[in-house]
Amino acid sequence: MNSAAFPQHVLVTGGTGFIGRHLVAACVEKGATVTVLSRSEHASGDKVRFIRSLDDFAAPDAAYSVINLAGEPLNSGRWNAKLKAELRRSRIDMTGQLVKWINRQTRAPDALLSGSAVGWYGHRGDELLTEVSEPGSGFSHQLCADWERAAKTDLREETRCCIVRIGVVLGTEGGSLPEMLTPAKLGLGGPMGSGQQWWSWIHIDDLVAMMLWLLEYPSYSGVFNGTAPNPMRQRDIASALGDVINRPAFMPLPGFMARLMLGEFADEILLQGQRVEPARVQAMGFEFSHPTLEGALQDLLQ
Repeated sequence: MNSAAFPQHVLVTGGTGFIGRHLVAACVEKGATVTVLSRSEHASGDKVRFIRSLDDFAAPDAAYSVINLAGEPLNSGRWNAKLKAELRRSRIDMTGQLVKWINRQTRAPDALLSGSAVGWYGHRGDELLTEVSEPGSGFSHQLCADWERAAKTDLREETRCCIVRIGVVLGTEGGSLPEMLTPAKLGLGGPMGSGQQWWSWIHIDDLVAMMLWLLEYPSYSGVFNGTAPNPMRQRDIASALGDVINRPAFMPLPGFMARLMLGEFADEILLQGQRVEPARVQAMGFEFSHPTLEGALQDLLQ
């Protein structure tokens, strides 16, 4: 295996979001200095600096990499035309600007690690999906496909590109788990729709560890599934969550009710899913700390 060397400096877009906050902290623990591109004002410290514009970032003399997680959250409201346009702009346009900025730098970053999502695969029923599976269809697929294309197209050759297709991220400070916990604690966390849809989940700590691992090894590039090795049906996830918090999980949310409340978001994200396997990182030797859902939930909630 090629020798590992973590970058001395990391530039992060989307560094104030749920995943980004964990990534920034983990990079600092690795000894890196981190610069976070943020639209909001934040106080900078010795190891973490905040900037409002890419033009404010001075590329260091030492090795550095870029992590791109910028994007309006998918659950920001009903998917009307205005929000769907913002979902695209905040991902695709921002990534295109970032690539142009990278290409202008005197010293190229060693790596660009850019986010995507398992929505790239579309809705495929029980089909087991890996990084070599065919693309899907629908709004989520097109959003992810265009986002990935913006990261890869025209990127300078000196900078390797890693794209992580992220699944349902479990953590207590953000992501899907807090939204699942509220009804679950009331005994209302049962199946959504049929409950047969696959959800490809991952513990936040494993996702962060995977991303840092991809940055460390200079031969790693291409697409990687950011999911745990054991996807589960939504009804089984609801049942496992109920077991961990000692609450029943039998009250279903009918599909028509979810569509009434959430519109297209319910159809694209909640009532359908993907059965995704992280084949590439497993073949390359990445070890998950939380490979089972029960263990992940117990770690987070007990």
